[in-house]
Amino acid sequence: MTKAKTSSTATVQADLGLLGELVADARRAGADAADAMLVRGRSLSVELRMRAPEKTERSEGVDLGLRVFIGKRQASVSSSDLSAPALKQVVERAVAMARAVPEDEFCGLAPEEALARDWPQLEMEDQKEHAAEKLIDRARACEEAALGVAGVTNSGGAEASWGRSTVALAASNGFAGGYGSSRYSVSVSVMAGEGTGMERDYDFTSTVFDRDLDKAEAVGRSAGERAVRRLKPRKGPTAQLPVVFDPRVSNSLLGHLLGAISGASVARGTSFLKDQLGQRILPEGVDVIDDPHRQRGLRSRPFDGEGLATRRMALVEDGVLKTWLLDLRSARQLKLAPTGHAARDTSGPPGPSASNVYLAAGRIARDALLAGIDQGFYVNELMGFGVNGVTGDYSRGASGFWIEKGQLAYPVSEMTIAGNLKAMFKAITAADDLVFKYGTNAPTLRVDGMTIAGA
Repeated sequence: MTKAKTSSTATVQADLGLLGELVADARRAGADAADAMLVRGRSLSVELRMRAPEKTERSEGVDLGLRVFIGKRQASVSSSDLSAPALKQVVERAVAMARAVPEDEFCGLAPEEALARDWPQLEMEDQKEHAAEKLIDRARACEEAALGVAGVTNSGGAEASWGRSTVALAASNGFAGGYGSSRYSVSVSVMAGEGTGMERDYDFTSTVFDRDLDKAEAVGRSAGERAVRRLKPRKGPTAQLPVVFDPRVSNSLLGHLLGAISGASVARGTSFLKDQLGQRILPEGVDVIDDPHRQRGLRSRPFDGEGLATRRMALVEDGVLKTWLLDLRSARQLKLAPTGHAARDTSGPPGPSASNVYLAAGRIARDALLAGIDQGFYVNELMGFGVNGVTGDYSRGASGFWIEKGQLAYPVSEMTIAGNLKAMFKAITAADDLVFKYGTNAPTLRVDGMTIAGA
């Protein structure tokens, strides 16, 4: 049975009242300024394997964090106990720590005039909280569909879950705001083949609203078909050829871009793009967008972790790098204005982070993108973390399919792809198949001239 719950508005308002009192207590205890965050969450997940339930896990938690400032010193303390004695200790510990830590000339809250005063109402929270029986039915349907694919011989398990949370943030500069969010998911992992010739693959669906989930049966069939297609892989040759990144992995290239334009990395001088602001880093016509106000976006947020306004913005426009991702601290270091990209948890200070980022769809169909490739490598899985954020050097294990005369010819595995991200970014061609499935999304991407190491 599905139970409807009331909105999180009342919870957020009550938590803002508690946080306001906590911040005031910190000021009375000697802090010059303070902010506090309170996160509540509850979730339910079920797992089954080969049709038998393996785990049901329900979680309910609360986490509070207080950050205080004394001059140019700051300290953070977190707690899951909201009792009056515990909160008193949080204040005392935070103030004592702030008096003892070294100074940080760039720390501090936002000035009052910079705070977000109005923010959009985003579709971030569904009210459904499914009973375990409903989730078991979903997971079972997903696994059954996967096991029904000819060639699938075993299951790594299926999972279905939901989760809801609220976030409240209050500060002594006058900011007070909060919101609720939700997440629903179904996933499965299966194996195809026998013995040493077995191959594994998976699929999943994850959305903010329950009704937006893909059908569990469709997820299962996709996972099963993916696993079967991987059977009897070969090793491709060693060569310098085009590499095509499937949307399952093309967003990882965006992840490397986001890390390189993080204000913290730029301020430290540890980014391979540190001197590229205002320069062309992607081909003409290619845009990278960050949209924190995307309705039902997996990483939407009405304001950032420091109470600043968020907005849709082009990180890269027509191939030109337009901005860094800046929280207050990194903005002060770089003598720039913050961009509303602060993110945080309850245990420490904020840091720069993007929201719903995507590389805009190109104008060429995926099949046409492949058609021009006589020999190449279509990658749908990456392994390892061989990326140097300082130099941009890139080397990762990969598997997928060999491309012959514009077609996926046969599965390949135990391959390595290598290059430098600066050159790779400039060699990108984007297909028109952008789908918003992850927090960071990209269409199929072709990158010419990469080094492929195989047999």
